[in-house]
Amino acid sequence: MGTGSGNLTELEAVINDQAAKGYRLHTITTSNGGSKGLMGGDRIQATMVFERL
Repeated sequence: MGTGSGNLTELEAVINDQAAKGYRLHTITTSNGGSKGLMGGDRIQATMVFERL
């Protein structure tokens, strides 16, 4: 979903989009890792599991 502080807004949009399709968020996990990109910094990866209602 990209980088930067806007990710929380994008994450919310993804969850709402799936809810509109009849899914609910079942599980979410996160992990941290360093980024080797141009500006460096921390990287957080979220894995989401949705289930159909």
